[in-house]
Amino acid sequence: MPLLSPRPSPKMAATPSNSNLFYTVEVGDTRFTILRRYTNLKPIGSGAQGIVCAAYDSVTQQNVAIKKLSRPFQNVTHAKRAYREFKLMKLVNHKNIIGLLNAFTPQKSLDEFQDVYLVMELMDANLCQVIQMDLDHERMSYLLYQMLCGIKHLHSAGIIHRDLKPSNIVVKSDCTLKILDFGLARTAGTTFMMTPYVVTRYYRAPEVILGMGYTENVDIWSVGCIMGEMIRGGVLFPGTDHIDQWNKIIEQLGTPSQDFMSRLQPTVRNYVENRPRYPGYSFDRLFPDVLFPAESTDHNRLKASQARDLLSRMLVIDPERRISVDEALMHPYINVWYDEAEVNAPAPGPYDHSVDDREHTVDQWKELIYKEVMDYELVYNTPGGGAGAGGARGTAATHAPTSTATNAAADGEPDHRPNHR
Repeated sequence: MPLLSPRPSPKMAATPSNSNLFYTVEVGDTRFTILRRYTNLKPIGSGAQGIVCAAYDSVTQQNVAIKKLSRPFQNVTHAKRAYREFKLMKLVNHKNIIGLLNAFTPQKSLDEFQDVYLVMELMDANLCQVIQMDLDHERMSYLLYQMLCGIKHLHSAGIIHRDLKPSNIVVKSDCTLKILDFGLARTAGTTFMMTPYVVTRYYRAPEVILGMGYTENVDIWSVGCIMGEMIRGGVLFPGTDHIDQWNKIIEQLGTPSQDFMSRLQPTVRNYVENRPRYPGYSFDRLFPDVLFPAESTDHNRLKASQARDLLSRMLVIDPERRISVDEALMHPYINVWYDEAEVNAPAPGPYDHSVDDREHTVDQWKELIYKEVMDYELVYNTPGGGAGAGGARGTAATHAPTSTATNAAADGEPDHRPNHR
């Protein structure tokens, strides 16, 4: 696809100072009004919250991804999600989690306010693409280790991601990995939005499907589903709805214990107990040797055995018996990569969850989001669109990265990490 050239916007009603800082370009059927430092825009993905473009940052001389949140306050649900995502992206600072390089709006008053642009590092591929590759144990265990480090960083601030899936995990060609999209992230211990519709269905934990509420290790189930998909090359539990999803789980893993059943709400328990009982399959049968790297060496047999053991501890229907993030990081399949600075990095800054616990009107959300953007610009965007402090973090990713982009290596330790090319 040819690179798109900037062109003046016939509808841009900017102040003279804004005119110098911003230009408008059509990207597909979307209009981007962005800082002049960003050029060569081309679309690379879209979602419910906005469209993402690859671009070149002439100030930092690096390829970036720019996500446009178009009218994020059009309804209360979108506004709450956009506010939460922006706030958390500002707070987190870990090499395995998305972070902001920049954020801005071309509108300079609350009345005009329409759009928010989030600038992130451009990555090479998302995990959907990686899953289709033949991964050896070194690469697979390193990718899982990085997922767990990122999740632990979030959990250290009481933040549960709740929407981990291959499309929300991105990698570079050197096998470095980042987790993204915090629009559904939620504080541990709260009850708001604890519904079966929180997480993408295929990666949804049993306690979420069954409306039990959840704790941090709901994210571990999702990691287990992703790991199983990396081994099988296909989705483990491809349910067509939440009932079919539950059936797919128990057909493979077996009907859960009576102790688990007793913790369900009466109507849910009645349904679950009246389903046919399934004995489930052993993990040796669910994930046979033939699915693992083919070389029949003692090392590979050991690693396959370790991988199956880790899966059997993550894919546990009863969350009270499921392995924790800390335990998973110490598992033999994972802890070969253990680095204290990565595992126990400083926790994210404090986040006032009471703000999004409260009910707000759309106009109130608009004002809250606008204030967050203005506060960010005041700190990080120097006059003339300079890099500011935000450009130095370098811990970001994008929703749908291209597989052909060539970028500088993400911060990491390439000398002893697998080279994922």
